[in-house]
Amino acid sequence: MLGNFTYCNPTKLYFGEDALENLHGELKKYGQKVVLVYGGGSIKKNGIYDQVTKILAEEGKDVAEIAGVMSNPTIHKLREGLDIARKHGAEFILAVGGGSVIDYSKALSVSVNCDEDPWDKYYIRFEEPTCETLPVGAVLTMVGTGSEMNAGSVITYPEKKLKIGHVFADEKIMPRFSILNPRFTMTLPKYQMVSGIYDIFNHICEQYFSGDDDNTSDYLAEGLMRNVVAASRKALIDPQDYEARSNIMWDATWALNTLISRGKTTDWMVHMLGQSAGACTNATHGMTLAAVSPPYYRFIMKDGLPKFVRFAENVWDIDPSGKTDEQVAEAGLDAMKSWMEELGLVMNLRDLGADESMLDDLVNGTILLDGGYHVPTKDEVRRLFQEAM
Repeated sequence: MLGNFTYCNPTKLYFGEDALENLHGELKKYGQKVVLVYGGGSIKKNGIYDQVTKILAEEGKDVAEIAGVMSNPTIHKLREGLDIARKHGAEFILAVGGGSVIDYSKALSVSVNCDEDPWDKYYIRFEEPTCETLPVGAVLTMVGTGSEMNAGSVITYPEKKLKIGHVFADEKIMPRFSILNPRFTMTLPKYQMVSGIYDIFNHICEQYFSGDDDNTSDYLAEGLMRNVVAASRKALIDPQDYEARSNIMWDATWALNTLISRGKTTDWMVHMLGQSAGACTNATHGMTLAAVSPPYYRFIMKDGLPKFVRFAENVWDIDPSGKTDEQVAEAGLDAMKSWMEELGLVMNLRDLGADESMLDDLVNGTILLDGGYHVPTKDEVRRLFQEAM
């Protein structure tokens, strides 16, 4: 492994069918004024809301609610939530939902006691909090983003056609605890399940397809990718397969809690492309990644050929006999694409509501990052979006 690095992850995880019982003990550590954050109301239909609010009541908490956090949480929804949290005198934020709800709760945490506009401060200037932040806890109901064990927060400004993520440097922005019960994910529609599965897989890819040293992180990544593929196939056959869904949940957490990025550069351009597509279409995040990733990985393949050969052999079991390195790498990407189609992912942006009239907004909303095998130009980004249509 090359370079120097620091690794610290303070989030405490409670995993399993009885995990929610640990909410009692965690709530005792924080103040009385709690803000409960959740999404469109599915937790009321499946009973999770009743279970959580019962525990909050038993612990004597004074609760205000922020409901209706959308799949691509907006700056307008954040400002609305700030008014609620400030009036309530919030001391603790409990996020019950998927990655969008947890991302939103982190943005709330760093903004409640801040006088500056959160969009400009955190998502344009990428500053760190200069005010007191609120602790966040999470009850996870949809897997994919890994937000339950990292410091990332993605917010959308629809009118500006921008969807921007900020990974905060301060570890206290991470959830203090996260409760992971795989059964809480089993009422999700197939569309949401497979979208989350691909989000997990692509998180791993974006840390894997970079660097050329012999790195422990890459071996860990390959094991995670193989398990995502195997568990996803079982979950497709039986969405109620507890073992499959528990493996997918655990894979999601370890895919983006920064462990497999240690000692490496990373390439997050698929997310930059996908987030721009999400800002323009409001499409589900994992589906935007699925639409843009095959063109992108073929675009960088020659620049990172040894790693793509390794990916083909170690993740997809491609036999290299009688093949050139390019043919092996191509076969690996073909295998990945076949698996994506097997999942039923949306494989082009047009089916997500995009068209050529959006190209300028798509390109302008894409942040260019280094760290990968090839940093695209704006013209190359345009061609990538055209190929993804």
